[in-house]
Amino acid sequence: MNTAAVAPLQPSMLRRLSTWFYIRPRLFLLTLLAPPALWLGVVYLGSLFNLLAQSVFRLDEFSGQEDYEVGIGNFIDLFRAANLDVIVRTVVMATLVTVACAAIAFPIAYYMARYTNGKTRALFYVAVMLPLWSSYLVRVYAWKLILAKEGVIGWVFASLGIEPVLEAILSIPMIGGSSLSFSRLGTFIVFVYIWVPFMILPIQAAIERIPRSLLEASADLGGHPSQTFRKVIFPLALPGIAAGSIFTFSLTLGDYIIPGVIGNSTLYIGQVVYMHQGMAGNLPFAAAFSLVPIVVIAVYLTLAKRMGLQPVAT
Repeated sequence: MNTAAVAPLQPSMLRRLSTWFYIRPRLFLLTLLAPPALWLGVVYLGSLFNLLAQSVFRLDEFSGQEDYEVGIGNFIDLFRAANLDVIVRTVVMATLVTVACAAIAFPIAYYMARYTNGKTRALFYVAVMLPLWSSYLVRVYAWKLILAKEGVIGWVFASLGIEPVLEAILSIPMIGGSSLSFSRLGTFIVFVYIWVPFMILPIQAAIERIPRSLLEASADLGGHPSQTFRKVIFPLALPGIAAGSIFTFSLTLGDYIIPGVIGNSTLYIGQVVYMHQGMAGNLPFAAAFSLVPIVVIAVYLTLAKRMGLQPVAT
């Protein structure tokens, strides 16, 4: 009897609760937003604040313990020649990787958006996303084998009789090394391979949103395909390029695995942060160094906003 009495009350209570929230839409919205807002405030912003707080302390060189006296010594150390060299090298690498990813991704994204549909488009999506379904480390170490002196690329150059060309490229001081797997060029190649899917998808989404009526109007007005591309397609695709560049640029800035596995002893920001946080145990300086990518990305987003580039969501 108790069960029969309780069962009808459950729908009634749910109905009352839904009615109570219905007449109070702001409270309902606040209830829905409270958990993600709490996560954003405590976990995300809280960790960033803790990072900033750690960066103003110092590590005592004699005792190896943190000195909790507030100062800007770590930020001053960032402007030393060795540290500035790491920062400039990382920013240049991230810029080159972003430009290369955009150059490779744009034709693929354009073809996907304009000339594929149904199963063909699904096949392209699978081809773009397939590398992301495997382990990040597996892909990086696979490229280390491909770029090795006895790897596939070296074998292709030797088979074609153009091995001296590869040796000439590797002899260039700024990008070369003993082999592609121990050179900045190899690091660049792997960076582009790993991050290019993050550039293809936003550009494809931006191009897909371009109304065909604009392209038809350009053709009706006598516009050459090259003019249509320069004045219609490319400007409207810039938000997608901006969105993709945020991914590729920021991911390259903070990555430490690829430079550690592929390349020589050249250091990048991610490696310096890892070394000071892990092996050296200098967490305050690692925190100060890790703020560099945040500042660089903030500057980039500010410039993109002033140029009128609004990143699109895929």
